[in-house]
Amino acid sequence: MPVTKLRLISRSYCHLCAEMEAALAPIATEFGVAVEVLDVDSDPALGALYDELVPVLLHDGVELCHYFLEAERVREYLRGIG
Repeated sequence: MPVTKLRLISRSYCHLCAEMEAALAPIATEFGVAVEVLDVDSDPALGALYDELVPVLLHDGVELCHYFLEAERVREYLRGIG
């Protein structure tokens, strides 16, 4: 069974991004999911979509939250796909 991968659209100088990544780590461990962090500034297509919205947490194109981690919403989503 493939590992579920969440994508965190982030940028290096963003404190909200760092906070979301840190808060997401225990949830990723709890559900056995991988987190791929993508820098919005290194990809023009991502920049066009998410520039001022970061951080954004996605799974298969579905936006789970942005700016702040909605931990219970993410847990509920992961339970639903698991």
